[in-house]
Amino acid sequence: MKYNRTELDGNIGFTSVIDEKFKTACLAVRFITELSEDKVSSNLMGIDTITYSNSKIKTFSELNEKLSSLYGASLASFSAKRGDVQVLGISSSWLLNRYAIDGEDIENEMLSLIRDTVFSPNVNDGKFDEESFRITKKELLDRIEAEINSKREYAVTQALKTAFKGEPAENTSYGTKETAEAVTPETAYSSYINLLKTAPVEIHYIAPQENPAILEMFRENFSKIERIPKKVLFENASPLKNEVVTESEEFDVRQCKMVLNFKTDCENIYAVKMLNKIWGETPVSKLFMNVREKLSLCYYCSSRIINAKGTIMVDVGVERKNIEKAKEEIIHQLDEIRKGNITDEEIESALKSIDNNLSAVGDSPSSYSAWYFECFCNGEIITPQEKIEKYKAVVKEDIVRVANSLNLDSIYIMYDKESQE
Repeated sequence: MKYNRTELDGNIGFTSVIDEKFKTACLAVRFITELSEDKVSSNLMGIDTITYSNSKIKTFSELNEKLSSLYGASLASFSAKRGDVQVLGISSSWLLNRYAIDGEDIENEMLSLIRDTVFSPNVNDGKFDEESFRITKKELLDRIEAEINSKREYAVTQALKTAFKGEPAENTSYGTKETAEAVTPETAYSSYINLLKTAPVEIHYIAPQENPAILEMFRENFSKIERIPKKVLFENASPLKNEVVTESEEFDVRQCKMVLNFKTDCENIYAVKMLNKIWGETPVSKLFMNVREKLSLCYYCSSRIINAKGTIMVDVGVERKNIEKAKEEIIHQLDEIRKGNITDEEIESALKSIDNNLSAVGDSPSSYSAWYFECFCNGEIITPQEKIEKYKAVVKEDIVRVANSLNLDSIYIMYDKESQE
């Protein structure tokens, strides 16, 4: 495997990862901008809409036919939230030319399609094509509605709003029903143009061989845009509240949800990850084995890290009568780690879990893209093998220090109405 990153003018990075084992190529273009309540929905719709048509391929059905003719090549948009940052982009993949039955030039066809997608969208009179935009808007509203109906996901979203109130991270990567409904073909196009001009851009090309023409294509087309990129912060730890804040709502649900947010100022991300694995991320963690299995206080109980905000979230499905008991036991299990009650088996299990996750990097072109983008955000370009060695260097005392640095910041509870009656 060969890794290389080139800096283009205007805060644009082009990364190539060459691995001879692949039979397909992958290209991802990421735009990075601060999460903003009044922009998240229009930014997302702008990115989504450009993948439904462009100035040469005017309809979504035509685009699908084109992709099908290229041996099932793919083109899609994506969005994600990383701390205070919204990451939006397009991803594409295609079969290598040497596997084409009739000698088709699949790569150049795809590169032309990607160029038109990014730099020549389907626009008339300063607004996106109405039909392409209509599909985009409906899909976003459906996504928001689906989250509301998924109570666990909804509870997590509300918990993040509570934990990061007043910070960009309190927003989702896609907005609310109200912000989505307010977006028009004009405002979505305006937001997309703003991304082209102001967002730092990271491009990843993963394939079995180099293609210098791709770098030059992006260099040439971005050079035509007057870019004034805005700085973004990938890591911005959230300050601990002066006192624990509790927010609650009632819904017609059978199972209550509770989310506890803990914050830390520890900068040793490897020790934080190990702590999280041992405390609540895995099926053999202290939370799963004790809160759920041994004491039967909940239906599920797991923890997750929000690295960019210095936060660990514990997510619980619980009956109303057990809410306080579950909360006490979650904190008790953290106290056990604070006291150093960590076995060698727990540390080994955490390392195995991390190793299993890291071993999947490189199995597909897209996994390389995700890996090296995350490395870029972390400011540390590192291989999975090098990273596992850093985890192995973490000792029990490091994990104990992380546990002692954690403080409860906020709680979100979704109560069931039936139990209230």
